[in-house]
Amino acid sequence: MKINRTGEIARRTFLQRMGQLGLAGVATPWAVNLAAISEAAADTAQSNSDYKALVCIFLYGGNDNGNTVIPCDATGHADYTTVRGAVAIPRDDLAGTQLAPTLDGGRQYALAPTLSALKPLFDDGTLAVQLNVGPLIQPTTLDQYKKRSVPLPPKLFSHNDQQSVWQSSQAEGAVRGWGGTLGDLALSGNGRQLFTCVSVTGNAVFLSGEQALSYQIGTGGPVAIKSATTNLYGSAACSAALRQLITEERGQILEYEYNRTTVRALESYDALTGAIAGNATSFDADLPDKDAAASSLPLNRQLKMVARLIDAQSRLGMKRQVFLVSLGGFDNHDNLNTRHREQLRQLAVGMSGFRQAMKSIGLDRNVTTFTASEFGRTMKSNGDGSDHGWGSTHFVTGGAVNGGKFYGTPPQILLGGQEDTGQGRLLPSTSVAQYAATMASWFGVSNSDLALVAPEIVNFSTRNLGFV
Repeated sequence: MKINRTGEIARRTFLQRMGQLGLAGVATPWAVNLAAISEAAADTAQSNSDYKALVCIFLYGGNDNGNTVIPCDATGHADYTTVRGAVAIPRDDLAGTQLAPTLDGGRQYALAPTLSALKPLFDDGTLAVQLNVGPLIQPTTLDQYKKRSVPLPPKLFSHNDQQSVWQSSQAEGAVRGWGGTLGDLALSGNGRQLFTCVSVTGNAVFLSGEQALSYQIGTGGPVAIKSATTNLYGSAACSAALRQLITEERGQILEYEYNRTTVRALESYDALTGAIAGNATSFDADLPDKDAAASSLPLNRQLKMVARLIDAQSRLGMKRQVFLVSLGGFDNHDNLNTRHREQLRQLAVGMSGFRQAMKSIGLDRNVTTFTASEFGRTMKSNGDGSDHGWGSTHFVTGGAVNGGKFYGTPPQILLGGQEDTGQGRLLPSTSVAQYAATMASWFGVSNSDLALVAPEIVNFSTRNLGFV
């Protein structure tokens, strides 16, 4: 299935409207009002066997990029230690996670020791590392940043705002995200449209579209309206009466909308419960709820539900889906060396286990998983942790990924260097728009229509970073 333009007239209409928004030089939402440009693009099902899913793992709090992928060549690690100080990971600890490619200038990288579960994925070519990516309106130099001579993302270094900017390109208060925009384009190809955008981590703007809704599900399955789905006061008749009462059409507009929403909730509960009924324990081995030390693995629980839903995609008639899961606890202003290592361990175990789960159902090449976080952290330590930054390092994995490689420009490990906006806050060399557009291309969005998903992409000469 390919997401294509519907015709040259529609394309001209789309371009006219984008031009009216002054898109080329200002920050605008990724999720442009698709009701106004619906004639410009549509997702049409062209193959009954073509399924693709994107799974976003959002690392809430701002992942410390400096201690995620670490220079391990002698010179690079010495520079890293000088900048990071007390939070630097010793070079000897990196021997087991060193990655094979040597970059220009002899730079070599290693994964953080607790990311060891990801090394086999990198080695087999299905994990890519994207260096120094973050929100940008257009390519920006350090001099331009300091002089404020080009448009900059809104409210840099703010948790809530940058979470929203990563997910929608607008500060807090945005109503549509780029995952939801992909959902808008995919709706017509899906049998159960409500399951196009699915969150297993609560509400977030990433999956909100113009028409696509963010369907929220718990790690144990869809949430039931218990009195309408089980016996009420021990009586099936009472339950049936209540169900009729809350679902029958009403003439008053608010009652009508309320009951319509209730009908949708009940129907989706019935459909989804039936579709995943037979795979409740199918992924327990790959994605256990607890580790050997009986420590809880919340990300695994979320990814297990995603795996169950993907396993049911044919039963639900799905062709394109976007999922959101998350892991919190990354705002490590202190105690970085302890807390961060454990969060990275959970991330690696989850990503590795989920990849194995997708292989077990034969959909490894159909599912691409990627990380995101509101920002990276300062390379300079505050003594026991790190503070809010900008550019960061992220992972992309799946059977279709061109892995075993680094993408983007390796940043200097130098305070006062060409990417340092202060305290080692990295000025991104790759934009989130490029990151999103690359995955949108794989998802099926044509090159001419990438601006539907990532409007700022019109300001960048490279639209596809090549990692998938």
